[in-house]
Amino acid sequence: MPRPEPRTVAGLTAAVLAGAHGPDPRTLHVTSAFRLYHTTRLAGSDVTYHNHYLVLRTGPVFGACAFEAGEVAPEVCADASGHTLADLLRHPATAVRVAALDAYLARVLPHRDAPGAEPVTLPAGTPEVRARARDAAVAGLLDITPGTGVALIGVVNPLVAAIRERGGVCLPCDLNLRTTQWGERVSDDMTEVLAAADAVVATGMTLSNGTFDLILEHCRDQDIPLVVYAQTGSAVARAFLSHGVTALNAEPFPFSQFSAEPTLMHRYRVPRQAPAHAGGAAR
Repeated sequence: MPRPEPRTVAGLTAAVLAGAHGPDPRTLHVTSAFRLYHTTRLAGSDVTYHNHYLVLRTGPVFGACAFEAGEVAPEVCADASGHTLADLLRHPATAVRVAALDAYLARVLPHRDAPGAEPVTLPAGTPEVRARARDAAVAGLLDITPGTGVALIGVVNPLVAAIRERGGVCLPCDLNLRTTQWGERVSDDMTEVLAAADAVVATGMTLSNGTFDLILEHCRDQDIPLVVYAQTGSAVARAFLSHGVTALNAEPFPFSQFSAEPTLMHRYRVPRQAPAHAGGAAR
């Protein structure tokens, strides 16, 4: 079956259910399911991050989706183990569908085996050391010049700093934070920062809150770079490389914040297209 170009997460899910991306998801089962509630406050910051994760295991891989408090009931985990991925790809809860999609795509092609994936090892150390290294790796996927406006959808303070260190003007947007660590205003209106952006960095959380498709469409229509930093949903975001996503920092479960030892991420870049006409204006 020809593999259709993914345009939306729902379209990708339908293609997987139709068998366009590999084995029939009715033949693949979830062997364990769990929820995590995790908080972080880095040294020197007055911001506490509250993170909720749903994680599904199938075979040798894990699929995950971040969600807002109260969106996934504990009963989901009690019921999910033993179900097929096809069952969960049709679940009424968005977070369950995204976690199942992530698990399916990671099982078909684990990041460690993916062509073009660049392994990046985060160093052992404190949360601050590891967060700075992680966010420098994400910002390194941005090809920006001084003054470039970078919309950051999903604010992580070390990533704000990493964008600024590369000369970018960070345009932060988050539904839960009102200011950055340095007191800068954080918008809660995604359209506001997208309208002013020359490039976009979005987190995997956008997959569960329904904004990923809108960001993807905007970046395709405006022909601007979209870098995705994905712990949760990293295999889902990978499916959109060359289809709106231009670079990806994938950090599948177990995530870096759960370890003080060296851990592995995988970076992907879409090769830049040569100009259509020699001597044309730079863009």
